Amino acid sequence: MRRDDGHNDELSLKLFVILSRAYRSISDVVTEDMKRYGLNPSEFMVLELLYHKGEQPIQHIGKKILLASGSTTYVIDKLESKKLLARRQCQEDRRVVFASITAKGRELMDEIFPQHRAVIQMLFEGVSEDQKMTLIELLKETGLRAANLKK
Repeated sequence: MRRDDGHNDELSLKLFVILSRAYRSISDVVTEDMKRYGLNPSEFMVLELLYHKGEQPIQHIGKKILLASGSTTYVIDKLESKKLLARRQCQEDRRVVFASITAKGRELMDEIFPQHRAVIQMLFEGVSEDQKMTLIELLKETGLRAANLKK
């Protein structure tokens, strides 16, 4: 049986607060883990993307990891100065520049990513596989609904 809208509104507000607090707590732990390796979260996410997905057009990196284009350029510059990634001009379209992880960057990620994965695993240790699948489905559905409200 469905309760009145007032109760449903209260549950929605409570869910929002709990989700926000949980995200903040999880994000804080993951951010601290990334900093242990001498990388800020944006640098880590760019390296992780290149490590797992290979060479990417710089113009697409920001969209994939939710960075503004100006921030993306700054992060790419920093990683390039650390010799963790390299730029390559596209031969077919001179407007396109690719970023790829260097051998030094791959070596770093080979070392640190298993530790990072373990931290994330620890965060969700008490959640069963079925619960994880349910959370993934519910959060994806909610995120898509929110994205459609922006249009």
